[in-house]
Amino acid sequence: MAAGDVHAIADEALGNTSYVVDVGRNEVVVVDPRRDVEEYLRLAEQLGLEIVACLETHLHADFVSGSRELAETEGAEVIAPRGAALHFPHRPVSDGDSVPFGDVEFTALHTPGHTPEHVAYLLTEPVRAVFSGGSLLVGGAARTDLSGDDRTRDLAGSQFGSMQRLAALPDETSLCPTHGGGSFCSTDPGPRSATTVGEERRSNPLLGLVDETAFVDRLLSGFGSYPPYFLHLREVNRQPPLLEGLAQLRPIAPMEVADAVGRGAWFIDARSVDEWTAEHPRGAISIAARPEFASWLGWVVPFGQPVILLVSDEELEEALRLARRIGYDRVDGWVDGGMDAWRRAGLPTGSLEVVRPEEAQRRLEAGATLLDVRQRSEWMRSRIPGSVHVELGDIIAGRRPTGELITFCGHGERSATAASLLLRDGGRVANLSGGFSGWKRSGLPTER
Repeated sequence: MAAGDVHAIADEALGNTSYVVDVGRNEVVVVDPRRDVEEYLRLAEQLGLEIVACLETHLHADFVSGSRELAETEGAEVIAPRGAALHFPHRPVSDGDSVPFGDVEFTALHTPGHTPEHVAYLLTEPVRAVFSGGSLLVGGAARTDLSGDDRTRDLAGSQFGSMQRLAALPDETSLCPTHGGGSFCSTDPGPRSATTVGEERRSNPLLGLVDETAFVDRLLSGFGSYPPYFLHLREVNRQPPLLEGLAQLRPIAPMEVADAVGRGAWFIDARSVDEWTAEHPRGAISIAARPEFASWLGWVVPFGQPVILLVSDEELEEALRLARRIGYDRVDGWVDGGMDAWRRAGLPTGSLEVVRPEEAQRRLEAGATLLDVRQRSEWMRSRIPGSVHVELGDIIAGRRPTGELITFCGHGERSATAASLLLRDGGRVANLSGGFSGWKRSGLPTER
């Protein structure tokens, strides 16, 4: 790397990107780091560079910031919007403030909208780049409803002004947003992860709207649902707990797990969907350990509640990392000995019927309900005729049809989570093999 070089680090789990920027003099700064900072440390070590600062664009609602971690472990200075009012040492910045490091200089641009305090950071020498956070995204903009319903529309108006301000930058300015495709903070995200201001001015549909009222209406109409943990992390990010201060996980005997669950702990089966389907502890909720584990844990488990995992040894570390990435710091441990130990202890187990598409169609015609738990945007694009749509988040909140149910999503993971919740509460439920994709491969009818 050389001064001005930008290395993007994608977070597949949450659809976000952070950036490591070479500022010269063997130093780098990190923009919007996530809580687990090992990847930044590895990159800096490989390049022989020192992390000297973190630039925060806003108080994040979807992940715990890693700035305090890097300040503690690396001595990095934390730069954040003045309105963020962080409760740990940092340098607050306002519109127009200069932020020099090494051989480069960033300029803070107040760009409210996604959040009230939001700033972007403009780099002009030796390259032109703007780190836009949630102000201007590839193909869209970030939502404005995370600071309270009473502020949503006003912040959408502010987002209009912020996007116009950033769109006025020179065409060749590289656009480096935090949120992207797959992030619940995004609205209408584009398929690309990198772009320029000039490309966005030509292709971003929101920038094509020159009337603020039309812009606000269009922006607000694109908001989908989001995990309820979002309502807690802005405050957490004012002073994120350091990872080294958290309680260590421990192996927990099956009988102790059963007692803890009886007292209100959440029992999450993070094994594969196929393993959970074949046999699982009765009442355990299926959330397979995969990149989406963090989001769906944040949908299912109320923020701050204790969690115990049933997980393979290979997936344990990653499941814990993803849980802590979104502030789920009360993961107490895992079932010692796994499913075999649970079975040997004589504790109750269950299984889930999986039905092939042709059988699901027959049951649908006989009166069963095909329950589509995908996001509304997916349902709008294509769906199974006669199915009932209830987003997984609404299932979690208690909105549930009655009678015989066959759950499905895109491929089967989310619908397994839905089925596990329904089973736990005594419902009659099966899961569609292969989900909506399997239905289409079978040549069965769909509609738009």
